[in-house]
Amino acid sequence: MATEVKRLIRVRVEKGASFKRDGYGKKRQLSDSWRKPRGLHNKQRKQKKAKGALPKPGFGSPVAVRGMHPSGFFEVLVSTAKELEGLDPKTQAVRISATVGDKKRVALQEAALAAGLKVLNARTVKAKAKKAPAKKEDAKDAGKKKEEKKPAASKAKAPVKKEAKKEQPAPKAEEKKAPAKKAAAKPKAEEKAAPAKKPAAKPKSEKPAGAKPEKKAPAKKPAKSGVKKNE
Repeated sequence: MATEVKRLIRVRVEKGASFKRDGYGKKRQLSDSWRKPRGLHNKQRKQKKAKGALPKPGFGSPVAVRGMHPSGFFEVLVSTAKELEGLDPKTQAVRISATVGDKKRVALQEAALAAGLKVLNARTVKAKAKKAPAKKEDAKDAGKKKEEKKPAASKAKAPVKKEAKKEQPAPKAEEKKAPAKKAAAKPKAEEKAAPAKKPAAKPKSEKPAGAKPEKKAPAKKPAKSGVKKNE
């Protein structure tokens, strides 16, 4: 940076004034960003003592240094690699946009330094971001191992099914013999069931159909004794 530029930057700092709006310290909702006072009785508009300065000619910075960064370079906002083309590394410096991610930021910083440009907001990306892809590879390897194990298990199960099919005809022969055994067993079951039946009850008295039921003789009462109570 030339000595003349340094001198002008120093003058700009000495002449500079911070213009703050009236009443910014009285109300929380008011920021210190400049607003021109327009009130009829506003003391700052009337330029009363200790009420704050108004922007007027004389407060401006030298034209040669106006808008310049304190480092002595004019800022250029960059978000892609194409915007680096045509920049002068002697008078211009690069500021990477805040919307750029870490992955693209590294590429932009390397491209800017290769072109000889100064990066005003250079950052060092953490090493953890580089290790992240390694974890994904481990997960993929684990998935491949599981896939390799699955076909082995399916091959082992295949012969078991064939053996089961071969063993199926044996029960068919047993099923054909089973009815003969059941047929032979039926008479025994009938023999056992026969004695279980109770003998038919004998009729007490065979009466012709339509016969009237006999009336029972009335029971004889005991004879009264001839003894009188007086006796």
